[in-house]
Amino acid sequence: MDTLRLIFSTLCRSVNPMYFSLYSGPHKVEEACEMYCRAANMFKMAKNWNAAGNAFCQAARIHMQLQNKHDSATSFIDAGNAFKKSDPNEAIKCLNAAVDIYTDMGRFTIAAKHHITIAEIYESELVDIEKAIAHYEQAADYYKGEESNSSANKCLLKVGAYAAQLEQYAKAIEIYEQVGSSTMDNPLLKYSAKEYFFKASLCHFIVDELNAKLAVEKYEEMFPAFSDSRECKLLKKLLDAHEEQNCEAFTEAIKEFDSISRLDQWQTTMLLRIKKTIQGDEGDLK
Repeated sequence: MDTLRLIFSTLCRSVNPMYFSLYSGPHKVEEACEMYCRAANMFKMAKNWNAAGNAFCQAARIHMQLQNKHDSATSFIDAGNAFKKSDPNEAIKCLNAAVDIYTDMGRFTIAAKHHITIAEIYESELVDIEKAIAHYEQAADYYKGEESNSSANKCLLKVGAYAAQLEQYAKAIEIYEQVGSSTMDNPLLKYSAKEYFFKASLCHFIVDELNAKLAVEKYEEMFPAFSDSRECKLLKKLLDAHEEQNCEAFTEAIKEFDSISRLDQWQTTMLLRIKKTIQGDEGDLK
């Protein structure tokens, strides 16, 4: 390890940008860039992630000085991947720098991919859901612009799920209806449409029982296969139980459904919110 540190120190001193700026030939700057990359990879081998990230950032800046935009973006991505292991905020800065370069180059699909990576850091490391939503939305916009509708829908579904959790139900409903409508005529994806209409209905239900009834009717008319789905039948049972303020019937309908088709955490959360609107109910779903 001491030997590596000595090599690192020597490399970093020898690639001082001020030193290379004294030379008129671009080959010296290219040499500096190469040495920063070597240093970064050696730092990675030693699992010194901050130092690796900083070295990759220096390489990225030199690449930009040489007008090597693609190489600059790649180095910023390498820096971001290193910083992800030690400093999420620095990782985001580097990834955003790469995204700016890719969008300037018109590489929107790859920019979208890295917006997703940023969103995931906000989700898992920084727990800033609002910012995660913003990056998923930006990724979806870029994917749509490139006609990558399936990838766009995956991003939108993340936005819809988080919007509902944050009680932004109108936004969630709009997304689930949009994705459901775009998939119901696709032979390979139409099976998923019932799930999206089910989720939209749950969001309607939390806001207002009548809204939910009207929404279910609309989805049945739009997508006749929804009428025969277990999700639609559950919704109708829940609407009846809710109208009668029958907490027991509400719970039994959910238990019956869950015994065959397991409810996920998001669905369980939404159903619990609906159940709590039944007068006097403070209990669990099961």
